[in-house]
Amino acid sequence: MPNLIRTYSIEPLSKKHDHFMFNCGALELNDYFQQRAGQDAWRNVASVWVAVHKETTKICGYFTLSMAAIPLDQLTDDIKKKLPRYGNIPAIRLGRLAVSKEEQGKGLGRFLLTEAMIRCLQNEIAWAVFLVDAKDDHARRYYQRFGFLSFQENPNALYMPRALIETYFSFS
Repeated sequence: MPNLIRTYSIEPLSKKHDHFMFNCGALELNDYFQQRAGQDAWRNVASVWVAVHKETTKICGYFTLSMAAIPLDQLTDDIKKKLPRYGNIPAIRLGRLAVSKEEQGKGLGRFLLTEAMIRCLQNEIAWAVFLVDAKDDHARRYYQRFGFLSFQENPNALYMPRALIETYFSFS
């Protein structure tokens, strides 16, 4: 990942970014980014982060983060036993993650996922679970490679306990 750090900068989406030319090959993710991401960021509905190529200033990928809650009874027993018995558990949702077609296959998706997790760990707001909404089976399998678990009711809704993410990055 050191080469990726030298190639891309991760920045909050702002008016200086030309996000209308972004194309990841998925119409839903393109439309969201081009038409609604700026409004979501401005309205504080989601934090939108972009990967900008340092040489070309082109947006090569993005992810969104927002606060969420998950009913305790949807988690596995081994995770539930480590949490308080509240009805809902605080979470952070990775709502969208996309990489431009030109940059796919270079590790940028993994880099963006890592950046999202690290930013969440550095956040002072409490959360216990990291949620991901996979848009399809291919995306679900991608997240499962990193250890995400699917909810039984919706296999494309996935989660990872904060404690596991902390071990990946040696946070505590």
